[in-house]
Amino acid sequence: MRRWWWWSSYCVGICSTSAVFMFLVLVSECSPPEDPIKCGSVSPNKYANCTITNSYGAFPDRSICRVAEVIYPTTEAEVMLAVAAATRGLRKMKVGTRFSHSIPKLACPEGEEGVVISTKYLNRTVKVDVEGMSISVEGGATLRQIIEDAATAGLALPHTPYWWGLTIGGLLSTGAHGSSLWGKGSSVHDYVVAVKMVSPGGSEDGYAKLRTILPDDQNHLNAAKVSLGVLGVITQVTLKLQPMFKRSITYLKRDDKDLGDEVLRFGKHYEFGDMTWYPSHRKVVYRIDTRVPSNTSGNGVYDFIPFRPTPSIGLALIRASEEEQESRRDAAAKCSSGNLITSTLSLLAYGLTNNGITFLKYPVIGYNNRLQSSGSCLDSLNDLRITTCPWDPSIKGEFFHQTAISIELTMVKSFIEDVQRLAELEPMAFCGLELYNGILMRYVRASTAYLGKQQDGVDFDFTYYRSRDPMSPRLFEDVIEEVEQMAVFKYGGIPHWGKNRNVAFHQVFHKYRDREKFLKIMKEYDPHGLFSNEWTDQILGVEGTVIIYKDGCALEGLCICSQHNHCAPSKGYFCRAGRIYKDARVCSYLQSPNHS
Repeated sequence: MRRWWWWSSYCVGICSTSAVFMFLVLVSECSPPEDPIKCGSVSPNKYANCTITNSYGAFPDRSICRVAEVIYPTTEAEVMLAVAAATRGLRKMKVGTRFSHSIPKLACPEGEEGVVISTKYLNRTVKVDVEGMSISVEGGATLRQIIEDAATAGLALPHTPYWWGLTIGGLLSTGAHGSSLWGKGSSVHDYVVAVKMVSPGGSEDGYAKLRTILPDDQNHLNAAKVSLGVLGVITQVTLKLQPMFKRSITYLKRDDKDLGDEVLRFGKHYEFGDMTWYPSHRKVVYRIDTRVPSNTSGNGVYDFIPFRPTPSIGLALIRASEEEQESRRDAAAKCSSGNLITSTLSLLAYGLTNNGITFLKYPVIGYNNRLQSSGSCLDSLNDLRITTCPWDPSIKGEFFHQTAISIELTMVKSFIEDVQRLAELEPMAFCGLELYNGILMRYVRASTAYLGKQQDGVDFDFTYYRSRDPMSPRLFEDVIEEVEQMAVFKYGGIPHWGKNRNVAFHQVFHKYRDREKFLKIMKEYDPHGLFSNEWTDQILGVEGTVIIYKDGCALEGLCICSQHNHCAPSKGYFCRAGRIYKDARVCSYLQSPNHS
């Protein structure tokens, strides 16, 4: 069925003056991003001479991950065979997923003889237990599938990420979450009651061991809930559900002057509330989002605009415009564009409709499954790439970094005030974030998972421009780097496992109270470290460091600069202390290294 979508964007800097345009796009078909796994030779369920990346087309260090073999099992028994064969040969293994939305190198096995076991076809719903209010799915089942199959049975997974293009195995492995301080909180893994996993075994096991982890084994379950993929292949997950319910959503824009004080009150008052912060414009949008009685009138739908099918030609124009702004260091144009984007999203209610077609008024009331997550750009009927997801690497569209740090509630106000002070010193510095709809602030609760959140807190999610040339600095790079280093080091923030640049993971493992328990289970499940790689060894404190020192390393967050060549001195970017956090070391645009 054809649907009309309003799609808005901007084109600034291509001409001498700004041009703003609105497209009325007729969308009948769209194409999702290409498969992140690409191979040479083909056999029935094995592929050789392959490469694997993520849905953005690049790992943080821009390296190419080459693997000898990719296997696509369709059953748990086939997973057992794949793991056994690799274990017998002591070959490194990693799990690949359909969409691969993790930014770090979680899916890359070490060495070119490595094996990727894809869960693309291990994606069935095994059982929906209506009486017991649970759902069991295979490891490659998508979040969208889980939401819909539960809803069909009148049940709901209460908290999920806002993007439904994730597999259950992938989102559990990285600790993905929504927003809530209520009950068990917003992390999906805290609703897991059982996990089945295939890990390496000894000769007595046939070199592969199927582990069924049940609620009475909390030690192993707490390790398996957030595992970074180092324990084995997740073949099945059982999630505890709730009866279906309705939610009421209203977006309210206010000044940000009292944001630090409002954060705690707001999270305690609204079960699903979050905030989107625009520091350059001194504004914050509160999402007032809470349960209402199921007999409340309303059939609302949330189809978030940035997750909708977007015309490829428009995405190319947007990217060309942003690159032009960067090359001219045109902060005013970025601010004008950012204001246009945020105003348009507000005008269109961010993709909310009262009836699935039109937005009429707030509040928007509807069933949880129709409001909690979206991602219609993944609906695929052709491969013409006329429209696609904005970050599809096969077109010249969005290319960005994402920094996501959770800060303990007691420290959130001070962190916000530091960011506000930076915004006062450099009023235009955060406009680049507003081009990607600002700073998303979501609530998280302390988790029983060994690698889950350690305290109740707020997750700050920053999305911003990334150059396709890793040696090219960004406009106001120093300000965003100072915010990142403040969050991680000054305020002891914990990075989201599926996002972030290398610097956010520097010495992160010591922040986890139960790290030794996790390492003990990792050694038990995989004594030869076949599911580990260099990156996981580094962040888990097994061996090495995520910090990579070389010319330009600070530009992409591979290091914290300590000398000018870590930045881009030939382009006027030198290493210096932060403006308000003096322990920070950031790449600043200066006329000479002696300027301060």
